[in-house]
Amino acid sequence: MPDSAGGPRLLLKRLRELMAEPAEPQERLNRLVREIARNFVAEVCSLYVLRADSVLELYATEGLNPTSVHQAQLRLGEGLVGTIAASARPLNLADAQKHPAFAYLPETGEEIYHSFLGVPVLRAGRTLGVLVVQNRTQRHYSEDEVDVLETVAMVVAEMIASGDLVRLARPGIELDLRRPVHLRGHSFNDGIGLGHVVLHEPRILVEDLFAEDIEHEKERLEQALSSLRLSIDNMLSRRDVAFEGEHRAVLEAYRMFANDRGWVRRLEEAIQNGLTAEAAVEKVQSDMRARMMHMTDPYLRERMSDFDDLANRLLRQLMGRGPDALSEIMPRNAILVARNMGAAELLDYPRDRLRGLVLEEGAPTSHIVIVARAIGLPTVGQVKGVVSLAENGDSIIVDGEDGQVHLRPPADIETAYAEKVRFRARRQKLYRELRDKPSVTKDGVPVELLMNAGLAVDLPQLAQSGASGIGLFRTELQFMVALTFPRVEAQERLYREVLDAAEGRPVTFRTLDIGGDKVLPYFNVTHQEENPALGWRAIRLTLDRPALLRTQVRALLKAAGGRELKFMLPMVTEISEIHQARQIVDREVRHLSRFAYHLPTSLKIGAMIEVPSLLWQLDELMEAVDFVSVGSNDLFQFVTATDRGNTRVSDRFDPISVPFLRLLRQIVKAGEKHNTPVTICGELASKPISAMALLAVGFRSVSMSASSIGPVKAMVRELPLQELAEWMDEALASHCAKTDIRAGLIEFARKHDIPL
Repeated sequence: MPDSAGGPRLLLKRLRELMAEPAEPQERLNRLVREIARNFVAEVCSLYVLRADSVLELYATEGLNPTSVHQAQLRLGEGLVGTIAASARPLNLADAQKHPAFAYLPETGEEIYHSFLGVPVLRAGRTLGVLVVQNRTQRHYSEDEVDVLETVAMVVAEMIASGDLVRLARPGIELDLRRPVHLRGHSFNDGIGLGHVVLHEPRILVEDLFAEDIEHEKERLEQALSSLRLSIDNMLSRRDVAFEGEHRAVLEAYRMFANDRGWVRRLEEAIQNGLTAEAAVEKVQSDMRARMMHMTDPYLRERMSDFDDLANRLLRQLMGRGPDALSEIMPRNAILVARNMGAAELLDYPRDRLRGLVLEEGAPTSHIVIVARAIGLPTVGQVKGVVSLAENGDSIIVDGEDGQVHLRPPADIETAYAEKVRFRARRQKLYRELRDKPSVTKDGVPVELLMNAGLAVDLPQLAQSGASGIGLFRTELQFMVALTFPRVEAQERLYREVLDAAEGRPVTFRTLDIGGDKVLPYFNVTHQEENPALGWRAIRLTLDRPALLRTQVRALLKAAGGRELKFMLPMVTEISEIHQARQIVDREVRHLSRFAYHLPTSLKIGAMIEVPSLLWQLDELMEAVDFVSVGSNDLFQFVTATDRGNTRVSDRFDPISVPFLRLLRQIVKAGEKHNTPVTICGELASKPISAMALLAVGFRSVSMSASSIGPVKAMVRELPLQELAEWMDEALASHCAKTDIRAGLIEFARKHDIPL
């Protein structure tokens, strides 16, 4: 191939003309490989396309036996072509037949060719096929030739992705682009969603591939890089980011990547070869993504998302687009697919069109999952690779029961899930029939089933679920979805709306629990914390910034005028913190009384048991408050030293275990001793089997997500509680290290026909 820069540019220009000319798909492919062979001065140019059955089929060739087109096949990993497809790396060989992976296909007549250059046809990191050039003489192709063939392969990838080649496939055979994919993750919220993919940060499609003016494209790239670097510098200079260790590390990595000369050089070389700046970014990023996906080092593979984010930022700079979540009108059965997202971002989507949520990352207790659960959205998280595999509009099934995702499912899977949805609908009908029936065990013990909430969008579910009230209203969610601190008037409006919706049923507000992983973008943090979950958060923060607590207490007191007000303090560590908070409350009561405001008829102040130190202050605690609520998420995290956001250890220990249930029973008995009401909130109460365990150790009031009320009530009404409590007492008294509480509960439920 000519060494001049004109060679690749002329080739791309000719390919652009070929793609613009009217032609049948096979004829266009034939002309394309002919043009590539001529430009490379190669005697052979062949295109293999990857099918859904992991077979690479010869789709076009110049130089090999033409009758072998659509006949010659290699499995993924077989032969040189299969090796390239499996590894997503090019092969440049002077004598291909001496390579250990060489596989002879007699129908092609390729035995007379020695030199071989093959590159993967990549799109968004996925291998769609392999493009090959060959010559009789033994030679190594130059680095420039490898780079140009990779650039041409990018153009071929867009041809494959466009769907034109589907018509060339034999009946019953599909291309890999439409291949069904079954992915496993973790169930974050129950339910099943059938619909079509909406990417939260949709891949920006580059339509203009070929450069008209190389120097102009280089200038555009430099301007976009300068803007990108400036935007990252601005983010790093903000006080609310500058001292947050993890956020700063990510942005510092972005800044390092954005200034990496190797990355910029590859972008410039792609433009020099005839691509637009946008196409250059897409090509370089696709190459990098394919290489990183095949790395064995998990840390390096995880950095792929940093490169993807940076490339998308640069593409948006080049194309003048904002980071808008919706690039097109949402379908009415949208399944949102994202790496991760904030709680506020989810609420930007029209709720009536969402049918499910799939996350590559996330944790069961992350804010996005809490909001998804609140609005009843089937959610599966930690689904690795789903963003790269999915395209906007793909059909998809989210199974929140089993933590499975079916992307582009075959007809039989869709049929099976449609029946499963109908079965769930019948089960939901049963739960609705139970809505107005009392929550009483089979042996006559009443159980209070409360729901967790945090936003106005949750409130309609109070009546729909049949909950006895709201056992946990997370007030911080209003702060997390706002752009600035909500003023006292806005807080008062929300709290009054909550109390009105409750229509006399009990509501327990939790005062502001920010800090740790709940970072407000407008709240300046002036120091870095190595362990934010154990740091400046919740009541520690609001006692240090008493104006925050005073404002919230004032809003609660005004909203509850003429009604009972219950609120609880999060993350209490010492009894003195409760006394300090009471002083603030008393001051606000006196202030409002002085100005003749209508005050609550009764005021009850509680504390959350989340910090293990309170377990040695239970008698003093029960005397200092009107009620307590066990925050099972944080308490279990701190008791077992298990970071609930760390996927490697979050499932390592079972809260339905002898040690943790003994601890919970200790809290219940302390409440009984002092006649102090005790409830429990968090994820532990949200499943019938774990709710069984809580009732067995003495809890009679539990709070959970609204969607869990029906299944738990169905369990409660069939439960012989006294018999279960006796079984639990024996199990907790056992000194056998192998006592399996969960298995025992399942067997008990089976024996007594208790629905789980």
